[in-house]
Amino acid sequence: MINTVDFITPPVDDPYWFGQIAAANSISDVYSMGGVPRTALNVVMFPAKHLDMGVLREILKGGHDKVEEAGAVLVGGHTVDDEEPKYGLCVNGVVHPDRVITNAGSRPGDALVLTKPLGSGVLFNAVRSGKYPFAELERETLPQVAALNGPAMEIALGFDIHACTDITGFGILGHLLEVSEGAGCGVVVEYRRLPFYPGALEMYEKGETTGSNKPNRAMVERGGLRIEVSLSRAEEELLFDPQTSGGLLISLPADQAASLEEKLRAAGIAAARIGEVAAGESGIRVV
Repeated sequence: MINTVDFITPPVDDPYWFGQIAAANSISDVYSMGGVPRTALNVVMFPAKHLDMGVLREILKGGHDKVEEAGAVLVGGHTVDDEEPKYGLCVNGVVHPDRVITNAGSRPGDALVLTKPLGSGVLFNAVRSGKYPFAELERETLPQVAALNGPAMEIALGFDIHACTDITGFGILGHLLEVSEGAGCGVVVEYRRLPFYPGALEMYEKGETTGSNKPNRAMVERGGLRIEVSLSRAEEELLFDPQTSGGLLISLPADQAASLEEKLRAAGIAAARIGEVAAGESGIRVV
């Protein structure tokens, strides 16, 4: 049995999208361990005196629809009056105890495959500040952010997965650092292979950022970071951009990576081989 609890503040003002994204984000923890979600409980904090209850109804509808899409059952929940809306789920899932996947099993020579683009954090902030149109976000980014990681994991389970994690608030390098330290190995990231959402680099170039970029950078630098490719400051910031409901990062034997990528892409999943696990001390090289 796997039990996870996760909730977020609104990444966007649209309550139905908020509910879907929060639910996909919560359920992803079960998928990343190779599990199957079974039940979910709503966890809601909502300013009932300041926002119309119709907003809450749409948030819960979005969450319900995503739980149903995952094949799980919403069995209740808990609501608290709060100054800021927050929503997420306590998710229960199942996995065979001998087949639990963690973020600590990578081996030297493994390839690293990512299943969603990066850069959603700066785009969400840019929409709030009026620098990026919501219509563009809704068309280019939100469908992938709200997409469940279940189909990607279902395909990946047909391969010899050594480790897996989902990419969320620590950004791509923060989660790669966890993979590196868990395995006691180095990680090499090929910057030009990293997929980014349309508009994300442009927003950093225009001065937009997030509150997590600076602490994410500091954390990774303490863990050992070498950027060996020439990047602009905006390009570097994308490495620390916090994701909400990001993709899976899958570590598997290098000779299986091309086949995994092919099958993921055939299923409409934006898969990209972004680097490899290297022998030696933990830390990250960006090349």
